[in-house]
Amino acid sequence: DYKNLQGRSAILDCVARDSEGKQMDVEIQQDNEGASPKRARYHSGLMDMNTLNPGQDFDDLPESYVIFITRDDALGYGLPIYHIDRKIEEVSENFKDEAHIIYVNSKKQEDTELGRLMHDLHCKNAEDMHSKILADRVYELKETQKGVEFMCREMEQIYSEGIESGELKKAKASALSMAADGMKVDKIAHYLNVSAQMVQKWIDESMSVAH
Repeated sequence: DYKNLQGRSAILDCVARDSEGKQMDVEIQQDNEGASPKRARYHSGLMDMNTLNPGQDFDDLPESYVIFITRDDALGYGLPIYHIDRKIEEVSENFKDEAHIIYVNSKKQEDTELGRLMHDLHCKNAEDMHSKILADRVYELKETQKGVEFMCREMEQIYSEGIESGELKKAKASALSMAADGMKVDKIAHYLNVSAQMVQKWIDESMSVAH
C-alpha cells in the first residue's frame, strides 16, 4: 500500500529491488483500462514519493521501472514489449531521470526468452513451464504440504482482511446514518463498538466530501 498524504494512494501488485538497488513495480493487468499510460506515470511517482527520507538528496533516487504485463496489446502496435523513457525533444537525447515504463503484451508467446516467460505466466501446471525457477516455485506452492499450508495461511489472511474491511464499511455507513439523525459521537461509538475518534474521523471525512 503506497501512501500519498496529499492525495490518492494505491496498492501496487509487486514492488521489488534488485542487487543494484533498482526499484521495480510489476503490475499484472487483465483489462487494458487498468494499464493506462497515466496510471503507469502515477505508479512511478508513488514509488519515488515513498523512497526518499526527509532531507535526503534527490540524486539518491534509485533507477526505477514500472512494468505492466497485460493480457492484450494495451498500446496497440503489435509488439511483444514496449520501453518508454522521457526524451529531450530538441536534441533527441534521453532525459536520464532513470524512470522507465515497460509494457509487456502477454498474448505474444513466441519462441524467445520473453515469449517463453509469458507462456509460463499463463500455465496452471508446473510441468508445462519452460522456466525451472518458476516451475519449481509453482510446484512447491501447489504440490508440497509445506507450500499448500503456506498458501492456505495467505488466503486465510486475505479473507480475514476482506471481512474486516467489509465490517468497517458497514460500521461507517451506520455511524453516518446515526450522526445524521442527531446521535452523539460517543453513543454511536458505544453502539458500534468502535472508538469515538474513528466515528469523528468518518463524520469529518463525510463533511469534507460534501463540501
